[in-house]
Amino acid sequence: MKSSLIRINLIFILLVLFIPNLTSAETKTFIKEYTYRASEIDSKVSCRTIALEQVKRLLLEELGSYLESHTEVVDFKLTKHQIITLTAGIVQTQILEEKWDGENYWLKAKINADPDVVIKSIDALRKNQSKTRELEELTKRTEWLLRENEKLKNELTTSKSKTKIIGQYNQSIKELKAIYLFREATALYDSGKIKEAINALSQSIELSPKFAWAYYARGVINYVLHNNRQAINDYDKAINYGSDIDKANFYCARGGAYEAIENYQQALKDYNKSIKLDPKLDRGYLSRGYLNERMENYQQALKDFNRAIELNPGSIDGYLGRAYVYDITENYQQSITEYNNVIRMEPKNGEAYSGRGAVYSALEDYRHALEDYNKAIELNPGLYYSYSLRGNVHYFLKNYRQAIEDYNTAIELNPKYAPTYWWRANAYTKIDHIAQATNDYKTAARLGHKESQDYLRSKGISW
Repeated sequence: MKSSLIRINLIFILLVLFIPNLTSAETKTFIKEYTYRASEIDSKVSCRTIALEQVKRLLLEELGSYLESHTEVVDFKLTKHQIITLTAGIVQTQILEEKWDGENYWLKAKINADPDVVIKSIDALRKNQSKTRELEELTKRTEWLLRENEKLKNELTTSKSKTKIIGQYNQSIKELKAIYLFREATALYDSGKIKEAINALSQSIELSPKFAWAYYARGVINYVLHNNRQAINDYDKAINYGSDIDKANFYCARGGAYEAIENYQQALKDYNKSIKLDPKLDRGYLSRGYLNERMENYQQALKDFNRAIELNPGSIDGYLGRAYVYDITENYQQSITEYNNVIRMEPKNGEAYSGRGAVYSALEDYRHALEDYNKAIELNPGLYYSYSLRGNVHYFLKNYRQAIEDYNTAIELNPKYAPTYWWRANAYTKIDHIAQATNDYKTAARLGHKESQDYLRSKGISW
């Protein structure tokens, strides 16, 4: 008898804007000082902004030099400038002391960084072409603004249009500060300070109202927080102010937000627009592939995943998507092959083990299914669906109490996933715990689970 499988939610994250918060092992501290001497055109605010940017540059250079000596970074074949550029999107600068005497602004700041964590983050970033390009553009823009400020200061001594130059200078200072806040928001989010990250991005936008990437970043956070309509508003702004090549990413992100509120046709339009703007954007095809899979357009989904893999053979997301389509269309051996590809490329990918376990379960190969679920849980104890799916295997093997233990853990990790309550209710029924079973059927029904609703209706029970 074929098992009724819980669908594994293989979500493709929009764009890797924020690096995962990895466990710190050994933290290194780098401390630098910088003094900025005010010119005729400077205010306390402009002095502080420039001093802060310069001290961060010094800190990043020292951190970059330290990282250059690590074998892993050498293997990445990055220049020191590239290391510094990528690291700027990872670490946060902490101000230790600052003084302003009306002529000089002195800053002392530090960066705390676990080299192993930073190296893993750099590795993730360098594989993300869109994010890498964004960081490179921000670095170039920052360097240009600093040069422009020096030029404006020099022009002030000879120009008759001092008011215009002062206005340009103040505007460039605002943009510098906006970029700094944008980078800090990334580090804040990475360290779990979500509200602070949103505040930093909002301040960045206030300083530079046409800063497209700040809107995009805030949209990503809102998407992650399930504030999808707010995310759409932010993506609208990003699309409005972004360059053509950036718009491909922004449309793709907005498509994800529309998909989240089940406006599939608008999502499809945005994914199509994204691909049209940048035919080599693999995440455009990935996003459209997952949407087509959700809409049960499986052959089109496969075409999209194939194209994404062709464009970026090193990305596992296309293989995961293809594996799921093969699973849902009962091409089980091909699905196993795709999961094997992912595991070969990324041996610690718990999602791949969990997915392959679901296929083995569908084949009623429960021994291999249990082995894969055990491995998935070992690699990632936070994957609620691994516990739920392993519980199903125990259920099919009539180990109902073990199944209930796994369902309990799955519900602790995700109390809003209705199918787990359904399966736990079935397990309770098998051991004659009818009251507990009824409560679970009711909970599942309230969460929108149709089978639970139909079952309760057939018994004349309301929920």
